[in-house]
Amino acid sequence: MNKSGGVPCLPAPMPHDRTTRTILFALRRMAIHGVRDASACWLMLDLFSTGFRRPLVLLRAFMLELSHASRGPIRLAPCCTPRMTEDESLIMRILFGATNDLGAAEDLLVELTRNPGVSEPLSAAAAFGRSLSSAAIPKTA
Repeated sequence: MNKSGGVPCLPAPMPHDRTTRTILFALRRMAIHGVRDASACWLMLDLFSTGFRRPLVLLRAFMLELSHASRGPIRLAPCCTPRMTEDESLIMRILFGATNDLGAAEDLLVELTRNPGVSEPLSAAAAFGRSLSSAAIPKTA
């Protein structure tokens, strides 16, 4: 709880696995510095090696479509913050769940954007999720 007795500002824990955490950091960089941020590109290159282009382009597309669909602010934490905002948690659930459950991802997008017309960011999230499942992510020790 915060000092005012309300809900904590950063209620969600940081993802534990490397893939989810790296995508969160890339997402934060794009939100703060623009979708063509070099650090976000480097993060995706480091994660996906030579197969980084497709997930990077689809994450950029998702971010752009999300910003166009949103009817209010979407709260993101600074890059180095060790926890996630509620909005970031929703975004991660959308990105990693759209491939398996499009209906649930659509409901989460409507909640996040306060807009019933979310077909564009939903399509981008589903395409991004499919790119993750087809990408060869190098194993780290």
